[in-house]
Amino acid sequence: MKILVTGAAGFIGYHLCKRLLSLGYYVTGVDNLNDYYDVGLKRARLKDLESNLYQNNALDINICDIADSTGLSKIFIKLEPDMVINLAAQAGVRYSIENPSKYIDSNLVGFANILECCRRNGVKHLIYASSSSVYGANKKSPFNELDKVDKPLSLYAATKKSNELMAYTYSHLYKIQTTGMRFFTVYGPWGRPDMALFLFTKAMLEGRPIQLFNHGNMVRAFTYIDDVIECIVRLIAKDSIDSNAEDTEEDLNIVNHKIFNVGSSKSVKLIEYVMAIEKSLEIRSIKEFLPLQQGDVAATLPDTSALAKYIGYQPKTPLEYGINQFVEWYKGYYA
Repeated sequence: MKILVTGAAGFIGYHLCKRLLSLGYYVTGVDNLNDYYDVGLKRARLKDLESNLYQNNALDINICDIADSTGLSKIFIKLEPDMVINLAAQAGVRYSIENPSKYIDSNLVGFANILECCRRNGVKHLIYASSSSVYGANKKSPFNELDKVDKPLSLYAATKKSNELMAYTYSHLYKIQTTGMRFFTVYGPWGRPDMALFLFTKAMLEGRPIQLFNHGNMVRAFTYIDDVIECIVRLIAKDSIDSNAEDTEEDLNIVNHKIFNVGSSKSVKLIEYVMAIEKSLEIRSIKEFLPLQQGDVAATLPDTSALAKYIGYQPKTPLEYGINQFVEWYKGYYA
């Protein structure tokens, strides 16, 4: 199977490409290497994929912005992918408040280009990244995929909900199978420098204060990267099984669009998260307690029963193990 992965130099994209190559898939990666965070880290991920792991010509990396419809179309025509996994997006809730145009270009125009390329090139299945932020101001917990998501608290969240609506429409009109994954606070080695684990670890090692918003009472379903990758791989395998079944006329009339929560079912307070990092680093942090920031959600916890039923798996990595793995990588990478 030929798989196109956008955002291949990103945190999740890198880990996914690594796993898919180990399973024998032919992978074409797309990334624009933007400077939202350290481009050197993105290049290091690609170098790790290209030079240290696989020498079987099963990986092709293309530097292209998904907002560039012409460039993206050429990659689709060249590869003729069976499946597309779209992880490319402008990330960050707080950054979206200051730089809304970045999110329009990447998350809306770029995603529309992905959908169009899938339609024009006969792609059978598009799996794409959504976000837990779509639940916005919802008070009910845990979040269920059937809950209303019409009160986004940031433009980032609004663009991710828009992606789900756009994907549904393309499934309805053009019979493209689409699957959205609402990720919940993914962490682990090679993670993003703007995420809490990275920021806290760096600050603690440098002896600087760490900022705890909502006075440390933020609640998150911290989800280890290996669990996320396992879920995606199982969605791919599930697609292969489903595609071998014969479609009835009734099946063809059903809109084949699914949404799944992808996250840990265990909620953790931010202050507890910090304590686990302190334990791993053997450092006592200097804490600065701050109020809840604009656009942030105080608590996110997913109901993952639908995902578990569909693929027979749900995230389960203990927080302490995941943090230790990150700290070990961080110390090695930054010497």
